[in-house]
Amino acid sequence: MTDTAQIITSYGRRFIVRTPHGQTFEATTRKKRVDFACGDQVHITPVNGEQAVIEDFLPRRSLLYRQDAWKTKLIAANVSQLLIVLAAVPTPSEPLLQRALLAAEAAGIRAVIVLNKTDLPETAQWRGKLAFYEGLGYPVLAVSAVRDAAALLPVLSGHTNILLGQSGMGKSTLINALLGQSIARTNDISSALDSGKHTTTHAQLYDLNNHTHIIDSPGLQEFGLHHLQVASLLHYFPDMRHLIGQCKFHNCTHRQEPGCAVKAAAEAGQIRPDRLQLLQQLTDELSAKKW
Repeated sequence: MTDTAQIITSYGRRFIVRTPHGQTFEATTRKKRVDFACGDQVHITPVNGEQAVIEDFLPRRSLLYRQDAWKTKLIAANVSQLLIVLAAVPTPSEPLLQRALLAAEAAGIRAVIVLNKTDLPETAQWRGKLAFYEGLGYPVLAVSAVRDAAALLPVLSGHTNILLGQSGMGKSTLINALLGQSIARTNDISSALDSGKHTTTHAQLYDLNNHTHIIDSPGLQEFGLHHLQVASLLHYFPDMRHLIGQCKFHNCTHRQEPGCAVKAAAEAGQIRPDRLQLLQQLTDELSAKKW
């Protein structure tokens, strides 16, 4: 007899699922499938009162993932909002931010930038850097996880959110501040399944209320975009998408081709040079893909 459930914890090959009635199971997949993600709605077959087998996932509203030349890593399914968490210390990666924003655009997920640790003096420099992305339409929220994490609540409300960023940016501290004691039971389950590890090594979904959910994810240093297509790249750059279809050649690499509208805009000062460089870099990366 099958039932429906949601994956609330993902360890890659092992999962914790929760039914609509609140019952949780430790779950595995058939044939060692790994194409499931935290947030997935799934069909399960209970084995006993504590264990179940995941049969398949239901249609997804969204899927956030990254892919490099060697592997694909699913991050979360059915999320409606991505919060990219940065902090001035340790030094955040702007390339990671840029790539995460592109992945959100490709997945149709709203993106918000969270600048954490506002109590640090180094934060001012990053406030200035992030003003550019705010101008592109991405909200930038400056908070301190230990002081005013509650300032995020209106932005989180009504969404299934995922927090993403490098290790050390304060994602787990933000979640602890937002959830307080309500995470204790889930952490007990997760610690048992993850051999008591204390750093975030898996994706974990928490409930803020019946309509608002938040997923904590492992820290990452890189964000591969090999799942994107060269022909679609301009769609994911808010500062360049108005130039779609204006290049002379449909397969323009935005380098030396005559009649390149993107290069013309950059030369006219309408596009930042580093944004053109990122577009060129990704065009090269994706054109060199080997399948």
